This record gives sequence, C-alpha cells and structure tokens, in this order.
Amino acid sequence: LNQNYPNPFNPSTKISFTLPQSTNVKLSVFNMLGEKLAELLNEVKSAGTYDINFDGSELSSGMYLYRLEADGFISTKKMTLIK
Repeated sequence: LNQNYPNPFNPSTKISFTLPQSTNVKLSVFNMLGEKLAELLNEVKSAGTYDINFDGSELSSGMYLYRLEADGFISTKKMTLIK
C-alpha cells in the first residue's frame, strides 16, 4: 500500500497498491473516529499494481484513514483533505 497522491488533496486523490499474487482485496476509507465512510474495493484482483481514485468532494476538510486488507495483510495510512 502506497501513500496517496496528491496529499493533501482536493477533492480527489489516487491510492495505489501492489499485489504479489491473486487475492481478495478490500480497500476502505475511515474518519478519525474509526467510522467507515466508503468501501472503494472488495473483490478478487490478480497480481499487479493498481490505482484507485477516491473522490472526497462529499467530505469536510480533515484527516482520514484508508486501509487495505489482502490475504491476511493489513495496512493503514493517513490522508488529508483540504477544501
């Protein structure tokens, strides 16, 4: 899981990740209270690199978390929305 770009962003950003093998991938966005705001991906993906666009135009300015779950691997990173 890579850091989103650009960061800070307004209103959209790109989240990229690389998979070493085919597996089910779940990519979600949370607020700082841990409430899930969006599920960007929840499907089986083959090995490779992927870019997912996230549109935060419906959200207020602030810090958010995005989390990738794949084959027992979990990674979380922060991103900042500035309007």
